[in-house]
Amino acid sequence: MKRSVFGLLVGLLVLAGAPSAQMGPVQKVREGFDRLQPQLADAGLRQGDPVFIRIFKQESELELWLRASGENTFRLFKTYPICSYSGELGPKTREGDGQAPEGFYQVGTGQLNPHSSYHLSFNLGYPNAYERAQGWTGSYLMVHGNCVSIGCYAMTDDGIEEIYGLVEAALKAGQSKVPVHVFPFPVRPQTRGRHGGQPAPGFLASTGSGLCRFRTGSDTTCRARPIRSIPGRLIRSIIRNHDETGSRTRTRRYRYEDLGRAAIRNRRPGRTAHR
Repeated sequence: MKRSVFGLLVGLLVLAGAPSAQMGPVQKVREGFDRLQPQLADAGLRQGDPVFIRIFKQESELELWLRASGENTFRLFKTYPICSYSGELGPKTREGDGQAPEGFYQVGTGQLNPHSSYHLSFNLGYPNAYERAQGWTGSYLMVHGNCVSIGCYAMTDDGIEEIYGLVEAALKAGQSKVPVHVFPFPVRPQTRGRHGGQPAPGFLASTGSGLCRFRTGSDTTCRARPIRSIPGRLIRSIIRNHDETGSRTRTRRYRYEDLGRAAIRNRRPGRTAHR
C-alpha cells in the first residue's frame, strides 16, 4: 500500500514538471492569452479582433497588427523576434531549396495545426497564385514554434502561442482569412535604392501596393487592403568610388522594377494572369 501511494506521488510530481511539449493545444493557447490579456486591455483591443501579419526576413521580425471593433485601420500591436529561418534573402522557388518564402499569403482555419510537432503552427499557403504561375514548388511552409527551421519561420514557443492564439480567435470570430505579407526587408521611399544586404532576385512586392498603405507618417496604423502578388525584380548596381585615403570602394544599391501583370502572361504563353 505504501509503495502504491509513493508511486502515485512520484507520478504526480513528474506530471507537474512535464515540459510544455506535453501540454494540449488548448492549454498552450490559453497561456498565450493569459500573457497578452493586460497588453490587449491597455491597447483597447480584445481576443477575436481581426489580425494582419507582416514578416521582414532580414530584420528577423514578425509584426502582429490588430483592428479594434468599429475601426477600419489596423494598429501595430506587437513585434516578435523570429527565432530562426533558413536560406537567404529572396523567394523560395523549388522544393528542397531551403528557402523561407517571400510573398503575399492568406491563412484560413484549415491551415492551422494545433497538434504540430513544433508546438503550434499555421501553414502560409505557399505557393500562392503568382508562385504557381512561375512553376515554383514547395509545400508545408509554416510559421511555428520550437526555434528550428527548414524553410519555415520559427518562433519561440511563447511567441507562437500568442500569435497562433490571436489568429485562431480572429478566424473563429468571423475573419475569413488572415493576410500574411512576407518581405525580404522594409522597402519604403526613404530606403529604396540604398538598402544593403543580400540581393533578392526574382520577386518582390511593389512598394506602392505591397507594403500596406499608412495613414500617417509612422508605422503604427495602416489601412490594410487585399494584396495580390505583383511580379518584379530587384536590380543591383555596384557603384565604384574612392574614399579619402584613395582606396577603391564598392557600394551595393538596389531598386525595384515592377514588371506588371503582363510578365505572368509572357512568362507562360497561353496562360492568363491570376487575379
